[in-house]
Amino acid sequence: MDDRFERAPVGMVEVDPDGTVRAVNDAAADLLAVDGAGAAGEPIGAVFPDSVEAAVPRAFDAPPEAETAVEEYYPELETWLAVTIVPLGDRVALYLRDVTDRYRTERRLAERDADLERVTIINRLIADVLAELVEASDREAIAETICERLGETDIYEFAWVGERELGSDDVVVRASAGETGRTLDRVEASLDRGDDVPERRAMESGEPTVVQPVGADESVPEPVRRAAFADGLQSLLAIPLSYGASVYGVVAVYTTDRDAFSERERESFGTLGEMAGFAVNAARNRNLLRADTVVELTLSVTGGDDPLVAAAGDAELSVDGVVPGTEGVRCYLAVRDAGPRAVADAVADRSDVRSARVIDERGDAGRLELALPAETLLGRLASLGVTVESATFADGEGEVAVELPPDEDVRRIAETVTRTHDATVTAKREREREVATAREFRDALSERLTDRQENALRTAYYADYFESPRGSSAAEVAEALDITAPTLLHHLRAGQAKLLGEFLAGERE
Repeated sequence: MDDRFERAPVGMVEVDPDGTVRAVNDAAADLLAVDGAGAAGEPIGAVFPDSVEAAVPRAFDAPPEAETAVEEYYPELETWLAVTIVPLGDRVALYLRDVTDRYRTERRLAERDADLERVTIINRLIADVLAELVEASDREAIAETICERLGETDIYEFAWVGERELGSDDVVVRASAGETGRTLDRVEASLDRGDDVPERRAMESGEPTVVQPVGADESVPEPVRRAAFADGLQSLLAIPLSYGASVYGVVAVYTTDRDAFSERERESFGTLGEMAGFAVNAARNRNLLRADTVVELTLSVTGGDDPLVAAAGDAELSVDGVVPGTEGVRCYLAVRDAGPRAVADAVADRSDVRSARVIDERGDAGRLELALPAETLLGRLASLGVTVESATFADGEGEVAVELPPDEDVRRIAETVTRTHDATVTAKREREREVATAREFRDALSERLTDRQENALRTAYYADYFESPRGSSAAEVAEALDITAPTLLHHLRAGQAKLLGEFLAGERE
């Protein structure tokens, strides 16, 4: 064998024009996973492994007359080979190169481009949904908006939105859209039986749940798997509709694509879930603000299972404010008849108190911040979306007054609280709201602000100082007012404190 042939840096195979192999160099033998010496005298089809087109053996159906280049994938080798076939009179030379890396790179780039294109389409779709959610006035409208926009596209087969029935663990379908086939019926039947479907898990955990493929995942009830297989459904994404510690429901999206929901896609849907949860919360708050009458429930709380009842042994605690968070609530308490530090130390080791911080201490009085999980009474009330008007705890018991719109299901809210906590409803009444007009609010605020404070707030507002990113820096706003930056910040803080005091008036009384 020619020494140059043997030492060539590329794979080379010499073949007779009729397709009989003359010689195979070491590089080609490695690429083809054959014995180079033993390949001599074999037909070309026996030396080259199987491929879809079998382009190289077919090139010798008749003696090759012109140079030909082919690229094929060889499954046995898990390799792409580029083969150049060159007729040289009484013989034919084959030059082989491994181009697998190039194909893999091209495939990754193609998949990335396809993923980016899909995410772009989905982000536009979700942006449209979010824009329409702004106009949705209640939970039904929000559910219908989400389903119609997601379920009636070419990307997904169908979508449905569910909510947990207040007072129970039941999850019910509020809206759906798209080609639901038999799958949604089976999902509803599973929900009625209390089965552990992915949508329920998403609501309970507050985290997105992905199932791919639906028909083969044993965590999905068998009737749902069978229906999904029959309907050709491969992937499911369940996103909780949440705001802070409150989970209002779930949106489930089904598609025929096996690996439909990439990490980027899940992140986009996570944003949708958060914004939809915000929309539900906002719709409820709008209803509360616009209602001429409100329903007020008074709850009596007993038992040491509640951390505030336990903390109010020798102290009197009153709740100034409740701020929902991602894992529960933060309660701001006025403490009387005991030092706030002693109260904080008394509850610091409880499993139902995440943290306790003294804000202000003046002997046997002061203020305290407690972080409570969602399983506590106030955490539960926050998750139900009610407004805590007042809450006081003393002598091992407490009284909590909550406010909610008249169109809320009061009975179910009451049942939810009394079923899970040592609480009873002691009073329920409807009352007329005291409504102040926007002008009355502005006039009252304007009377409390000094001219400098009002000018600082107005200038900063219109200069986009409060935007993110800021349109103007503090130095630029200060220069416009001909004052120093520290003076500007002083006026802004003072004005904001008065604005918040007017907006939250009465919450700490």
